[in-house]
Amino acid sequence: MKRKIFYALPLAAVLFFTACNNVENSGTATDSTLQKQASFIDLSAMDTTVNPADDFFRFTNGRWMDSAVIPDDKIGIGAFEKLRDNTLERMKNILENIKTDSKDSTENLIAAFYTAGMDTATIEKLSYEPIKPLLASIDSIKDIPSLMKYVAAETKRMNKSIVGFYVGPDDKNSSMNIASFYQTGLGLPDRDYYFRTDSATQKIQEAYKNYLAEIFKLTGNLEADAKKNTEIVYNIEKQLAQQHRTRVELRDPQKNYNKFTVAELAGKQPNIAWKTLLADLGAANVDSVVIGQPAYYTKLNTLLQTVSIPEWKTYLKAKAVNRYANILSTPFVNAQFNYTKTLTGQKVLKPRWERISSMTDDYLGEALGKLYVNKYFNQDAKNRMLTLVDNLGKAFSARIDKLDWMSDSTKVTAKEKLGTIINKIGFPDKWRDYSAVKIRKDNFYTSLISAAENEYNYNLSHLGKPVDKTLWHMTPPTVNAYYNPSINEIVFPAGILQFPFFDPEADDAINYGGIGMVIGHEMTHGFDDQGSQFDKDGNLKNWWTAQDRQKFQTKVEQIQKMYDGFTVLDSSMHVNGKLTTGENIADFGGVAIAYDAFQLTEQAKDSAKKIDGFTPNQRFFLSLAQIWKSKYKDEVIRQRINTDPHSPAHWRVLGPLMNFDPFYTAFNVQPGNKMYLAPEKRIKIW
Repeated sequence: MKRKIFYALPLAAVLFFTACNNVENSGTATDSTLQKQASFIDLSAMDTTVNPADDFFRFTNGRWMDSAVIPDDKIGIGAFEKLRDNTLERMKNILENIKTDSKDSTENLIAAFYTAGMDTATIEKLSYEPIKPLLASIDSIKDIPSLMKYVAAETKRMNKSIVGFYVGPDDKNSSMNIASFYQTGLGLPDRDYYFRTDSATQKIQEAYKNYLAEIFKLTGNLEADAKKNTEIVYNIEKQLAQQHRTRVELRDPQKNYNKFTVAELAGKQPNIAWKTLLADLGAANVDSVVIGQPAYYTKLNTLLQTVSIPEWKTYLKAKAVNRYANILSTPFVNAQFNYTKTLTGQKVLKPRWERISSMTDDYLGEALGKLYVNKYFNQDAKNRMLTLVDNLGKAFSARIDKLDWMSDSTKVTAKEKLGTIINKIGFPDKWRDYSAVKIRKDNFYTSLISAAENEYNYNLSHLGKPVDKTLWHMTPPTVNAYYNPSINEIVFPAGILQFPFFDPEADDAINYGGIGMVIGHEMTHGFDDQGSQFDKDGNLKNWWTAQDRQKFQTKVEQIQKMYDGFTVLDSSMHVNGKLTTGENIADFGGVAIAYDAFQLTEQAKDSAKKIDGFTPNQRFFLSLAQIWKSKYKDEVIRQRINTDPHSPAHWRVLGPLMNFDPFYTAFNVQPGNKMYLAPEKRIKIW
């Protein structure tokens, strides 16, 4: 499902799979797989031959960067990735130790799903037998109406093809849920991959075509037919891509809000047959919908007529096999992974337990999450986090008061929005019911289908109803966080509330530089170039004076220009300042707000007391830099530059700090140092 959620942390932008020095410990529960954290700054990672005023990221992480080796089954390593690995180990520990005769039906459900996924003997024996009825149903398509009926049926199984559908808050009436549609239909990571002609992109295009040809051969096509079918699929996708908005264009919430009556759409796009489609999706009584990218559906309406039914059937077969390839036998898994290797540089498939643990979290996340927080997260940690959030809120409010570019009237409204942010920490107050999911231990395919249908029906059940602000859109074990502008909420799952981001036993400099920065980052998302277009109630509504908005836009453009100048890998590859605007603004705000909040603590007031040879303020910045300690395959970096709204880790550290006066004081940054900017050139936004 697509939701307007602004993430704090970079997720691997790969099509099929998600992709270390300190031993991590949450400090919230005992765990035999983890050891107590001995030191909260990894001194061995630092390269003290580098002047911190020249490159603070390398000063903090340089020795580790030079020596770290990315394992063959990973796309990258680092603090964030290590934390994910620890969390996966914890999930594995839970999944492998549930008693098969548990009296808890939810535990039995989780155990059965995991067991079915780990039953490789049965899965190998079945090959692609589980999806043969699905392929047969595609063969039975005779015309456009039957094609669209199939598309709707598979959408309800979370098998996307040419229709992207979800239920969520109406941007201009945020108290009510509405049916929404978005662009979809592609197999490459982004629409631009169909039109670029550089050698790296051509290599990915070729790998994707090879993958399509392979899955056609695995399902009975001869070599020549497989190649012919591959070109059919690719050609349809390329035509759809022509009307996809770019990643930068998708960042405009105003342009992505297009409300139509169903009757209006029926007249404009008769081939889609909107009224019938909505009924088949379970939304028969809907009279209006929001379409994020109308040009896509205009193009789809045309292609339904101009592309032959046999060609559409070929396309849908490719989508069906791709959707389920990772739960079929080894040849299908390997075919999909071989394409992924080209995208990411990952050499070896992740172990099966890790893949199935992640799937269990994807489909039964709150059921698994409840067990996770019972074992690994406690109320003390939650209380410490609530204190941090409260302090960050106070610091942000004080910063708004001091802004020299915002008028008093807009400041009042900004503080009202800040004061109404909903804070969600650790796990939901109420847990989801998964009793409708039916699991067969001897059939992983049908088990996954049942879980997918349950996810769809859960989302659909909110259609036309008031928005439930208690819902979570990440599972408790997730190592990430988000801001949701439609709810005006910040959410921190238990998974991220571990070292290096957070540890109840760490000194305040560590926690404020780590999770404090992330908290401030998420708060700032409510006031970045996108989030600032939503009011305190989550409505897409202007609350600025025209003069204040223009001053803000000037600062936004300054940040965009600065990041456009940053390079990665070589001098020819630049960060996309417009694509990364929101995350960069949030990083600026996160650093400043967290630092101000840290100054309210007793540790910050005793500036002479050093730990590990560093002052409290220096430890704050060191902690901040070490949470972004990471190293990725070149292929991943290239893909993220094209698709990820987050800047590379190096610039997530240097960009904000080059513009932050307290950093200059902490590490004696002077004219002539590489990170030095003259005071009048330093960008100050929130």
